[in-house]
Amino acid sequence: MNFNKHFNLEGKHAFLGASKYSWLNYDTDKLKEAYFNQQAKYRGTELHELASKCINLGVKLQATKKTLNMFVNDAIGYRMNSEQVLYYSDNCFGTADAISYQERTKKLRIHDLKTGVTPASMKQLYIYAALFCLEYAMDPHQIDMELRIYQMDDVMIDEPETTDILKVMQKIRDFDVILSEMKQEEEHSWI
Repeated sequence: MNFNKHFNLEGKHAFLGASKYSWLNYDTDKLKEAYFNQQAKYRGTELHELASKCINLGVKLQATKKTLNMFVNDAIGYRMNSEQVLYYSDNCFGTADAISYQERTKKLRIHDLKTGVTPASMKQLYIYAALFCLEYAMDPHQIDMELRIYQMDDVMIDEPETTDILKVMQKIRDFDVILSEMKQEEEHSWI
C-alpha cells in the first residue's frame, strides 16, 4: 500500500484527533465549549507574545483600565524584564511574565498576565519569588517583594510574608531531592 503523504500536517494535531479521543463523548454544547477553550488558550499565548514584544521594545499602550494595557505599561514603567526564566534545577523552574529586582532598594517585583476568566492564585507568583531567591542566593528577609496579577481589567497586589516564601523555597529543595533520587533509581533500574 502506498499511503498518502501529508507533509503539511506532520507534527500537528487535529481537534478531533485520535490521541484525544474524549470528544467521542461530547454533545454539541460540549464540543463548542472545548473548542472555545482551546481557542482561548491560543489567544492567551498570542497576547503574552504581544505583551512581551511591547515590553522588550518599550512600546507603551494606550493608558486604559484594560488588562493587557495595564500589564504592559506597568512592566515598562518599572523597567521589568519580560519572559524571564527562573531556574533552581531541571525539576523546578518557570518563566515569569515580567520581573525586576532593584539592588539599590532591594525590591523584587513579579507581574503575571492572566488572559482567562478562571480566578488566579498568588501561589504561582510565590513560586517565582522562591525560585528567584534560590537562583540568586537572596535571603527573603533582606528584600521587599511586590507580586501582581493582572486579570479581567483588575490588578491584584500582594506583598508576601517572608515565611510564606521560605516555606515554598524549602518545599522546592525537599521535593527536588526526592525527584532527583527517584530519577537516579529509575536510571539504575534500566541497567
